Amino acid sequence: MNFTGKYQLQSQENFEPFMKAMGLPDDLIQKGRDIKGISEIVHNGKHVKLTLTYGPKVVHNEFTLGEECELETMSGEKVKAVVKMEGDNKMVTSFKGMKSVTELNGDTITNTMTLGDIVYKRVSKRI
Repeated sequence: MNFTGKYQLQSQENFEPFMKAMGLPDDLIQKGRDIKGISEIVHNGKHVKLTLTYGPKVVHNEFTLGEECELETMSGEKVKAVVKMEGDNKMVTSFKGMKSVTELNGDTITNTMTLGDIVYKRVSKRI
């Protein structure tokens, strides 16, 4: 399955506690909680380019599935990680105690991030 497309955030659960646990300052958390972020994905074979836009904050990540890469987190921190495919519709990665699962079903992308006992879920629809 190909993830290519532009997706807009429709709903999210546990945004504030998760972002606090990730180390984002309170002012950025307050600004970010109501922004309907846009994710743009270009998926070509094993190569993936991801651009996340949340108001003025833009995060660019580019990686090859199954190979170590450097990813930028929402806090601006750079981390080493390996993004893998599970089945034909899930991208999975882990870093610094956090696990991220991005699942595509039709025109809906569900991203679930787990850090300790906090589960942050974002649901975005293709636009």
